[in-house]
Amino acid sequence: LGNLAAAELYTEMLLGISRKHGFAPWNDFASRLKGIVLVKTGDLHGGAPLLRADFDDITDSNSGLWFLTGLSQMAEALGRAGRFVDALETVERGIARSQRGWLAPELLRIKGELLLLQGTAGITEAMEDFRQALDEARRQEALSWELRAATSLARSLSHQGRTADAFACLRPTYDRFTEGFGTADLIAAKRLLDDLGDHTRPPP
Repeated sequence: LGNLAAAELYTEMLLGISRKHGFAPWNDFASRLKGIVLVKTGDLHGGAPLLRADFDDITDSNSGLWFLTGLSQMAEALGRAGRFVDALETVERGIARSQRGWLAPELLRIKGELLLLQGTAGITEAMEDFRQALDEARRQEALSWELRAATSLARSLSHQGRTADAFACLRPTYDRFTEGFGTADLIAAKRLLDDLGDHTRPPP
């Protein structure tokens, strides 16, 4: 909660400065950040409209952070609200517009996570999305995207009882990092590896 409170404070500061000086792109980005904060604090009703604002005006999916932030967080918000059809449509629009752009690995991963939220019916398709995300991240040599995709795939494999496969999927990617071990993605990956390691070790 403390981090979210700080995020809300700085977001309001960014909004104020961007409006004062007429920085339209930063104002749009700040509005999306505010929406993210509201969603993460449980205010979907207040946050979702901010994430959707001006979404259709963004035509170049490779233009930068604005597209990814708005699209990925909007899909997450819709998924949390149980609006899976809307969430998947949002991600599919992004995948179609990004094609093989730098966003593709993360968009495919998000699609897989949304499918898993719907229950066992989406497992097969979700696994394929995770694998495609992993392949695309490796093609781009995008290590951060690769870690996220590998973590999602490994977690899904683990839930199917395939702990050895899950460990083998995630460990090589994790071991390529030399810094940033305090970031959320690496912390999550390490926790999963520790859990998988406990289950793959032979009994004494």
